[in-house]
Amino acid sequence: MKLTVLVKQVPQMEDVKFDMEQGRIDRSSAGTQVNPFDLNALEVAVRLKESEGGKVTVISMGPPQAESALRKALARGADRAILLTDRIFAGADTKATSFTLAKSIEKLGNFDLVVCGEKTIDGDTAQVGPEVARMLGIPHVAYVSSVKKVDENGLEVLCEVWGATYHKKMRFPGLLTVTKDINEPRLPSLKDKLKAKKAAIEQWGIERFGDIRPDRFGAKGSPTSVREIEIPEEEERKGEIFKGEPSECAKFLVNKLKERGILRE
Repeated sequence: MKLTVLVKQVPQMEDVKFDMEQGRIDRSSAGTQVNPFDLNALEVAVRLKESEGGKVTVISMGPPQAESALRKALARGADRAILLTDRIFAGADTKATSFTLAKSIEKLGNFDLVVCGEKTIDGDTAQVGPEVARMLGIPHVAYVSSVKKVDENGLEVLCEVWGATYHKKMRFPGLLTVTKDINEPRLPSLKDKLKAKKAAIEQWGIERFGDIRPDRFGAKGSPTSVREIEIPEEEERKGEIFKGEPSECAKFLVNKLKERGILRE
């Protein structure tokens, strides 16, 4: 199988700060990590490679330092890594990001399956995977929680959506977006880490995309932008303790719910 996984380097969100004027995350304000959902996607692809044979290519779009995310993917079983990096790609919204990723997949040639994480923890839109599938003109299944069966023509998966479970079939080539419940990503060995540290990372810039107009990429190719970032103030929670007989406690609770308009007479 020819498998492609899309990965993203994201900030450590518990430490990150926001650029309120630009409406963006200040990515220099915190450390980085591989988007956790993408590690689940990578694990799906590597397990398919191990069971069905084939190669896994990982693609990421970002600044040169995003190489570290790709090396972590190589240490976990990927065979080839490509970094899409160019100043023209900067400032992309989900549409421009999806366009760049889709065109890079087209440049790779024939493929069977693209695997993406359900969403990223910085943007949290869950849009890129489905948009890439649409731009490639291939079927996709979202919120995949289990891969049940694979053959040369396609696969069968389970999807968890709003408390319901769906059994779906998809023919190749296609794209999956997977949830964190699908697996437990493996930890790389020291040997694999050292091997990945020395591995070659391909870097693709705007010139790789031939005669595609530069204004299709990055900020110029983005029809949407963030208007405002607002961080809500934390509300202090208040509690009351009432002690008494069960009937008295129940009466106290009912009265409190009525006072707040939660229960009506």
